[in-house]
Amino acid sequence: MKYQKNIEKEFINRGYCIQKVENIKFLKKIESEVYKSLKKNVKFKHKNIQEFFNNFHKYIDKNNLNFLRLNLIENNLSKKKFKNYYYQICKKTLEIIVGNELVMQKGINFSIQLPYDNSSLLTMHADTWSGDSAYEAVIWLPLVNCYKSKSMYILPANKYKIFENIFHKQKNKSSDNIFKKIKKHVKWINIKFGEFLIFNQTLPHGNIINKENETRISMNCRFKSVFSPYGSKGIGDFFEPIELKPITKVAINYELPIIKK
Repeated sequence: MKYQKNIEKEFINRGYCIQKVENIKFLKKIESEVYKSLKKNVKFKHKNIQEFFNNFHKYIDKNNLNFLRLNLIENNLSKKKFKNYYYQICKKTLEIIVGNELVMQKGINFSIQLPYDNSSLLTMHADTWSGDSAYEAVIWLPLVNCYKSKSMYILPANKYKIFENIFHKQKNKSSDNIFKKIKKHVKWINIKFGEFLIFNQTLPHGNIINKENETRISMNCRFKSVFSPYGSKGIGDFFEPIELKPITKVAINYELPIIKK
């Protein structure tokens, strides 16, 4: 199938793909649940959900930001139905890039980045540097349009050799110093609400201070094939199965009969 081959080629060559959400109904459920949770703590007049999200910084004390984020994760994002919403918006793409027997990160990550707030920064990193498996892919879902510093950056796969050369030559291997060296090579993700990003987490990525006049609200979650190698984060403690074939379910519970002598 040409569509599948194009996605495969793009992901291998660039290390990421931007795709349209595959099920709008479930995206709207995600948007609605996040909105209802945040609205409980903030009261102001607004025309629609997108206006509320984009202008969230105008009506929130940033000292309460982490409380709101953790409350949302605990009461919404950890629910089985919410995780199913998330999976359904990107299921076909995951099947192409990762496989059709999958585990999903047990806790979906949630981020609110206010304009000119340095408390939600992720300096340049690759998830594999902290023990994640190279066999994982990340689904990054913005709940607002993201562009320039309101978004995230990633070093494309075809530029990775540049990073390796700089890393080996750099005496002071701090993330900030290396980022300055590769800054002109990174790609800033321009993505709209209604799209998602799937990317290779072995590639350096991160964000900077949001210098736009809008709040960024986004989510991310890791997926991997159930039978691919795990890093320091294994099945049960960090991942849970979401898609298993019948033969796998049968085989998991199979025990070889013992012949008594």
